Amino acid sequence: MELTPIFIVFIIFASIVAIILGPGYIKSREKLATQDIVRAAIDKGQPLPPEMIDALTKEAKSRVPSASRDLRLGMILLAVSIGIALFGYAFSFVGGIEEAKAVYPIVGMGAIPGAVGVAFIILSFFNKNKD
Repeated sequence: MELTPIFIVFIIFASIVAIILGPGYIKSREKLATQDIVRAAIDKGQPLPPEMIDALTKEAKSRVPSASRDLRLGMILLAVSIGIALFGYAFSFVGGIEEAKAVYPIVGMGAIPGAVGVAFIILSFFNKNKD
């Protein structure tokens, strides 16, 4: 048994995991370093500079949902849905009857991000925070 295909599949899945989990790990390490600096400054009795307080509160403010962020996310998800549906439609021209039957499941998969995108667009109209 040749191990090359197994290594290729392992590398692909490890890359996907690294792409998804890597940024979160780096961000958590940065937060821990910032907390250590703040804790050391408080222990020594030094006042925190206003820039440091602004930097700490900026991240908390960026997580607040806003109408523009909801609208942007909804439009992106709607575009992804349309792209998947167009892929399914283009796939039907490849060959015979069997490929034409594959259009409906692909378009159905594209409907999922489309429905979530429409929900975000509707949510953007009801969101009071317009930032």
